[in-house]
Amino acid sequence: MANKYLNTELLDKAIIFAVKAHHNTERRGKGFPYIVHPMEAVEIVATITSDQELLAAAALHDTIEDTDVTEEDIRREFGDRIAGLVHAESDQINGELFDSSNGDEAATWHARKQAAINRLAAAPYEAKIVAMGDKLSNMRAIARDYALKGDELWNIFHVKDKASHAWHYRGLAESLKELDDTFAYREFVTLVNQIFG
Repeated sequence: MANKYLNTELLDKAIIFAVKAHHNTERRGKGFPYIVHPMEAVEIVATITSDQELLAAAALHDTIEDTDVTEEDIRREFGDRIAGLVHAESDQINGELFDSSNGDEAATWHARKQAAINRLAAAPYEAKIVAMGDKLSNMRAIARDYALKGDELWNIFHVKDKASHAWHYRGLAESLKELDDTFAYREFVTLVNQIFG
C-alpha cells in the first residue's frame, strides 16, 4: 500500500519552535518536560482536522502564555491566522494577556476562567478545535492524577477547591458543545463526569 504524501512542513516548524520555547521547563507537578502537553494537544486536534495551521496552533498554544515568546514572534514566524489562534487560547483578563509574574494567580483565577469560558463560547469553530486539544489534554492529566492521588490532587493547584475546578470544566464543556460530534469532546465530557460526578 503506497503512502500518501502529506506536507507537514508548517507543523514540523511549529513543533521545533515549541520545543525550543518550552526547553528545560517542566509541566507543573508532573515531573516530565512541558512539551509533552502541546504534543498531546496536537494529537487530539489531529483527530478532528488535518488543517496544518490548526495543528501548528495546537503545538504553539502555550508559547505566548508560558514562555518569552510574544504574539508578534508567532505572527512573524507563522502568520496572522496561527497567531490569532494562539492568542485566543492564551490566558487573558479583559482582552489583555495575563501576567503570572505578579503572583496573584489564585486571586484572579475565577475571573480568568470565566473570561476563558466566555471567550470560548463566542469563539469561531476552528479556535474551539485548538482549545479542545488543550482542554482534553488537561482533563486527561487530571483524570490520571486523580486516580492516583484522589482529592489530594487539588493541592497542586493555586485554587485548591474541587468544586471550583468542577465549575470551570463544566463551563468549558458547555462552551465547546459545538464539537459534540467529535470523539475528543465526548471523551472530555466523560472525564469531567468521571472526576466531578
